[in-house]
Amino acid sequence: MGLFDRLKHGLSRSREAMNELFYMGGEVDEEFWESLEDTLVMGDMGAEVAMKVTDDLREEAARKNLKTAPQLREALAKRLAQEFAPVERDPFTDLPSVVLFVGINGAGKTTTVGKLAGDAHRHGKSVLIGGADTFRAAAIEQLEVWGTRVDVPVITRERGADPASVCYDVVDTAEKMGAQLVLIDTAGRLHTSPELMRELAKIVNVTRKRSSYPVSVVLVIDATTGQNGLLQAKEFNDALDVDGLIVTKLDGTAKGGIAVAISHQLNLPIYRIGVGEGAEDFQSFDALSFCRALVGENEGNR
Repeated sequence: MGLFDRLKHGLSRSREAMNELFYMGGEVDEEFWESLEDTLVMGDMGAEVAMKVTDDLREEAARKNLKTAPQLREALAKRLAQEFAPVERDPFTDLPSVVLFVGINGAGKTTTVGKLAGDAHRHGKSVLIGGADTFRAAAIEQLEVWGTRVDVPVITRERGADPASVCYDVVDTAEKMGAQLVLIDTAGRLHTSPELMRELAKIVNVTRKRSSYPVSVVLVIDATTGQNGLLQAKEFNDALDVDGLIVTKLDGTAKGGIAVAISHQLNLPIYRIGVGEGAEDFQSFDALSFCRALVGENEGNR
């Protein structure tokens, strides 16, 4: 299964709603435009994006005489793609680089670190994993298992150690060994806890001050959390000045529109997306391909 097909499979829930909308008898009337706006809202894109995209597409359809479902799908995909913030620097390919992974518990941070480390190592990069989640009992062990699996060294401390000190040591080790890519896993934080967010801000500040490499803060968002994911992103961005996003669990149970909403509202680029359990289902984000899969377009029919 190719990348586009895996993406389509992962976005099947959103695409079902789009297919129902575009199953029409060729009548692009007021009811169609109202249904489109409703479908976008229900797909977790939010009212602002839904209204703006629908209005723009309606104007374009009238101007270009777009009437068929394939024409409207392609125009919709291209218009939705414009809502994503562009990637100005990819911290996973523009090396050397230090990446701090943040997010709530269960978003998939540790698995994401392991998969990205493995991918970079397979492509010949010198990688170091840092385990700054010193609170969760299995976090250090889980990272060490990933390190062994992908043949990447892991720097950790004992449970309960100061996570900011761990980050300092990880960066110090990385610079001494000449690692090109440093991936640091942090403890999951409730975005509603100011105290925990302040502690995470300290971790970020210590890492940025110590590192001679560019440091990026990447928020890992679980797509199945829907609009709650947008609230999480706002809180983390306010506290940490997040650089970009990784969206996980776009595996058929999530509505892909939340990716549109977060990137648009917070002006944050999406670096990677996870559309399945396998390492091959973790891929670089391409806005137009994502939106084509989201609206149900066949890659070969463009």
